[in-house]
Amino acid sequence: MEVNTPTNKKTLDHKNFISSYGTILAGLGIIIIFSILSPSSFATFDNFINITRQISFLVIIALGATLVMAVKEFDLSIGAMASLGGVLSALLAATGVPIFLCLLIPVIVGFVIGFLNGAIITKFKVLSFVTTLAMGTVIGGVSFWITGGATVFENIPDGFKLLGQSTITFIPVLSLIMFVLVLCFWYIMSQTSLGRRLYAIGGNEKASEVSGVNIARYKNLAFAICGLLAALTGALLASRLGSAHPTGGEGYLLNAYAAVFLGMTVIRSGVPNILGTLFGATIIGVLANGLTILEVQSYIQNIITGAIIIIALISQKVGSVSK
Repeated sequence: MEVNTPTNKKTLDHKNFISSYGTILAGLGIIIIFSILSPSSFATFDNFINITRQISFLVIIALGATLVMAVKEFDLSIGAMASLGGVLSALLAATGVPIFLCLLIPVIVGFVIGFLNGAIITKFKVLSFVTTLAMGTVIGGVSFWITGGATVFENIPDGFKLLGQSTITFIPVLSLIMFVLVLCFWYIMSQTSLGRRLYAIGGNEKASEVSGVNIARYKNLAFAICGLLAALTGALLASRLGSAHPTGGEGYLLNAYAAVFLGMTVIRSGVPNILGTLFGATIIGVLANGLTILEVQSYIQNIITGAIIIIALISQKVGSVSK
């Protein structure tokens, strides 16, 4: 029988402190370091606004990943889905399709493909990471097929670029879209029966099934929304850049899950949550912004991002063991 001596209690307190506040302190430390190293470029109001715009794509796609992780699944097709959403919207815009359809059609495609992911996983009891990895390969092939492997940039109308490049007063429209979506999904996940049931499935699927929750329906919905948000991310990225490449969204796959894992160390420790994901994406965005200002090579940025994921996972594990 283990006795909680003063020394053991002190050790547990340290572990709980690291688990609860380690990521927040690390985020503050990163901001302070960049502010000292580059006060005239990093620590400015304009750069703060710029960071909110830069992280908008990552936050939106990570919101979908949060929903899927809430039911204890993974969707590894979100990067390819974002790429397909981007090239679809750009191709539609280049052919003169009304702007709202250039956004709506890719979003519907993303919803359908996401739902198909969920249906395969729940119907045939296939592992989600295998299914979505294969689906991502299929989606990637489709993106190359419809573009011929080339970047879509010709005949893109200015109206299509307006959403991604415009501001309201001094706030980028992309930042506003991001904050609205964060508020919507925070409300859904924390204040509605849908959110509670998704978390219940993730917490104990068997118990949820016994209590009458339709597991397949809610998992399919989580995957469908995840696909929708990934496609929307790609469409908004194409609007911002005025172009789209068949691999343009793939870089968001790792960072999206990094944001979710980082978010699981704050707000609701060990649980995917919307505000935590926003916090995690902000840390990644601040890191990328600061390192770019300091002219650090992109591969070094990848190393640092990967290291942060590992540290976050260790921090979360240390905290969970101590509880």
